[in-house]
Amino acid sequence: MIDQKRAVVLLSGGVDSTTCLAMARESGFACHALSFSYGQRHRIEIERARAVARAHGALEHVVAAFDLRTFGGSALTADLGVPKDRETAEMAAGIPVTYVPARNTIFLSFALAWAEVLRAQDIFIGVNAIDYSGYPDCRPEYIAAFETMANLATREGVEGRSRYTIHTPLIRMTKADIIRKGLGLGVDFSLTHSCYDPSASGLACGRCDSCKLRLKGFRDAGVPDPIAYDPPLPAA
Repeated sequence: MIDQKRAVVLLSGGVDSTTCLAMARESGFACHALSFSYGQRHRIEIERARAVARAHGALEHVVAAFDLRTFGGSALTADLGVPKDRETAEMAAGIPVTYVPARNTIFLSFALAWAEVLRAQDIFIGVNAIDYSGYPDCRPEYIAAFETMANLATREGVEGRSRYTIHTPLIRMTKADIIRKGLGLGVDFSLTHSCYDPSASGLACGRCDSCKLRLKGFRDAGVPDPIAYDPPLPAA
């Protein structure tokens, strides 16, 4: 029996990364899920990532810990307000305060290190260049540059034993398309979490950029969002 190809999959517990995990598995990879406790303002996403990894077939799940509150600079890692009630055009107008400086570069570097140890040549990340809230480290040109760097900066790459590929299967999909794809693969979106500013009990606010993009995606996909919000959302 031929062993499955291994892949490291970045998993935040949100809609995109959960669908990305399902797509990696659909492509035949044995998936090693990687999440981060990086000093973000809430822990619920780590709990959700653990639930998603268990439910959706990750071979193992690692949570790497470090503290980006050392630097701050983001509403997710410093005492800055999370924007609320913004329209879609406003969200896309610039880089928001919820951008965490260099976060995807740090995350992908961890993923690359683990991939080299696992002798895995493939890394999956659920970045999106359409519904992406203006983050510069979600763009195709950034991913291409990181992939080039990965093959120049590792022993496996330099010695020619591995050629690393950064997979971004969601990068040209709308949020609605991502949700439809996930549902087609049996994703349980009730396990996921997207909110930047959840309540003390972990319920989504429904008002931050991430919640609004999520809710629009479910509306456009024609299916209800299965998670609870605080305060509860008005009936459709």
